[in-house]
Amino acid sequence: MPTILGQNQYGKAENRVVKITRDGDTHHIKDLNVSVALSGDLDDVHYSGSNAHVLPTDTTKNTVFAYAKEHGIESAEAFGLLLARHFVDDTEPIHQARIRIEEYEWERIETSDANSRFIGADEVKHSFVRKGQETRTAQITYDGEGVEVLSGLKDLTVLNSTNSEFWGYIKDRYTTLKEDYDRILATSVSAVWRHNYTGGEQERTPNWEKSYAQTKKHMLHAFAETYSLSLQQTLYQMGSRVINSRPEIDEIRFSMPNKHHFRVDLSPFDMKNEAADGAVYYAADRPYGLIEATVLRDGATPRIPVDMTNL
Repeated sequence: MPTILGQNQYGKAENRVVKITRDGDTHHIKDLNVSVALSGDLDDVHYSGSNAHVLPTDTTKNTVFAYAKEHGIESAEAFGLLLARHFVDDTEPIHQARIRIEEYEWERIETSDANSRFIGADEVKHSFVRKGQETRTAQITYDGEGVEVLSGLKDLTVLNSTNSEFWGYIKDRYTTLKEDYDRILATSVSAVWRHNYTGGEQERTPNWEKSYAQTKKHMLHAFAETYSLSLQQTLYQMGSRVINSRPEIDEIRFSMPNKHHFRVDLSPFDMKNEAADGAVYYAADRPYGLIEATVLRDGATPRIPVDMTNL
């Protein structure tokens, strides 16, 4: 039976690029993992093997590194926009480019004055330690007319040791979970948020670095300040805080596994294990509850796919 070609794309995935910017003795580091996916007039390469419309994936790799050198890396979003526009605007058969980026953050190591003299500098500003918190993510899509910018993060692990309850749920013959009025609430946050920036000439480009920092701040504040009766409630409060505080964001989607902490049954040893007395917990890694939802600005159309919370 005859077949036809469906949606297709190609590119070079996971280009690890580290850009060092020197400002005298003070150095700055950007550490990115960049994946490029291109689509367009590519029927012939699939049907006949003709590469006439194919920009080699090796070229896309080289472009990532060359652009890092020529243009620098102001932010993951800004760098992704530069790449996406280049691939579409400068390569005729390419009609759409999708750039996915993970950013690994580093923080400066501060050294003592006594140690700094041994390497001949008044202050050491070129040593870094990898941050152990979240991984920043970004996806930029450009089709020659408009852009879509999705920012995000993953593996942001948070925990409230109190101010969380879980009770009043459905109970059937298979329910063994006991109601809890003082529990640990812990999760590893993965989130993607969509900017309402479309790349128009009259639009003001967001400050991507500030937007990311403030979005993360609002998520963390909402997590800490919500007296939680369910992880769903906490998720919604986090999303609402972001939407209400950041006018450049219209939509945010979360994927939040419930990192269960169960109080250990110490009754066989004639010991009580109550939360109010400083309980001992068993941290279970699996299976886990998985809570996912999207929070939207009123009137906004949902556009983040449900599988996008791990870019």
